[in-house]
Amino acid sequence: MIWDEDAYYMGLALRQAEQGLEDDEIPVGAVIVANGQVIAKAYNQTEKLTDVTAHAEMLAITSAAQTLGAKYLKDCTLYVTLEPCVMCAGALYWSQIGRIVYGASEDKRGFEKHGRTLLHPKTKVLSGILANESEQLLKEFFSRLR
Repeated sequence: MIWDEDAYYMGLALRQAEQGLEDDEIPVGAVIVANGQVIAKAYNQTEKLTDVTAHAEMLAITSAAQTLGAKYLKDCTLYVTLEPCVMCAGALYWSQIGRIVYGASEDKRGFEKHGRTLLHPKTKVLSGILANESEQLLKEFFSRLR
């Protein structure tokens, strides 16, 4: 069943998000899969790298492209614990990612607020996979700040 596979890979993305939480980063994790193989994994590192563009998705896209030796990720799936922002959606558009699976929705800065036209027309999207677990990590992080 596809959902079981999606839940498995989202679980790997959640582990990346947990690593981000341990490093005092906003806990967002990403994994990119091609042909049943994880080719990239990352978590937010904006604080660590002092770089506002160091979102999990951006780091994973770069890593996947380097692994494949190609700039297009047409046959890849991105698993990310939080709905990508507009910046990441733009990068995903240019990478021509084949599929995006995300956990929690991002009502303020998520790309869905602006519509799926921000993505490549052939990109497929599935949302809500392990959303509760993703949201819980975010709540834990932000409760620490209060």
